[in-house]
Amino acid sequence: NSAFEAIGGKDVRQQPFAEVVEQLVGRDLALEISEAIRGHDETSLPIELGGREYLLALRPLLLPSESRPKFYAAFWRAGIGAVAGTEMHHELLKAKRRIRDLSRDDPVTGLLNKRAFKEVLEHDWAVASREKRPLSIVLFTLDEFSAYSDVFGQHAADSCMRRVGQTIRRCLRRASDVIGRLDGNQLVVLSHAPDASGVRDFAGRISAAVRELGLHHPRSTVSKFVTVSFELGISTEAAEMPSGEFLQALVDRSTEE
Repeated sequence: NSAFEAIGGKDVRQQPFAEVVEQLVGRDLALEISEAIRGHDETSLPIELGGREYLLALRPLLLPSESRPKFYAAFWRAGIGAVAGTEMHHELLKAKRRIRDLSRDDPVTGLLNKRAFKEVLEHDWAVASREKRPLSIVLFTLDEFSAYSDVFGQHAADSCMRRVGQTIRRCLRRASDVIGRLDGNQLVVLSHAPDASGVRDFAGRISAAVRELGLHHPRSTVSKFVTVSFELGISTEAAEMPSGEFLQALVDRSTEE
């Protein structure tokens, strides 16, 4: 709105809030904001913009007839206090994040676990349905990964999975994009990209990036290195089926192939 234009500039209207914040203060903080909104949390974050200190406060707006908030109010407050207070606030946020991550992160890859990813998907699915916006899910499967584990052992397999997961994570282009690990050798990305061709190109670049890691796979019939295959699902109107069914259909399709 017009109040946010004073901080973000005149081009911020109709843009996703997390993406505007990413342009202003960087990806890490934008990811923190996205997580807070998806978790329906009320929180505040210290921010420095143009040499001035602000406190960005996020508050869910819950209507009387609703059990979960659909909207958030964001408050930018100038002059949050001394540097020591800012540093303490950062430390409290880090501690809070570590506690949250114990239940949300996959222990092998550090990505969202299956349960946490499904929670994010359900939230974003509902928002996309309400706003008539597309959502894309890209399911990546490590090719012949059980054979890799047989050759090198579980420890090496975990290390391989972690490197592949972090490689995919670095390829994400938007703060609103999310990656998680499903069962076994499958990683999944939720993208808000607006067109199918762009998502397919994005998935192709990720596949190339994984191959370029050069992780030797002596029993692969696809390549001498670890590779991933991908299935792409795009919902032009997220309300066409429940998010869980949409994801499961994608998993089933990848298994059949």
